[in-house]
Amino acid sequence: MSKTENCCSWYEQKAVAVLLTLLYLGIKDIRLGPTLPAFISPNVFKLLSETYNLQAITTPETDLAACLG
Repeated sequence: MSKTENCCSWYEQKAVAVLLTLLYLGIKDIRLGPTLPAFISPNVFKLLSETYNLQAITTPETDLAACLG
């Protein structure tokens, strides 16, 4: 099975529903940005990071290397 990278942007309200759907389906390695949504507290982010490998985006070069790597 190939690795799939997912990126979520918080420019639209439906992004919350998309993130919750991806988590419900067990999708991992999701990158969030450009900023983390306000509804994700540091403790929730830590739990989601450990469980689903949820990550905040960094630089374009680093993120592309990780996605294509």
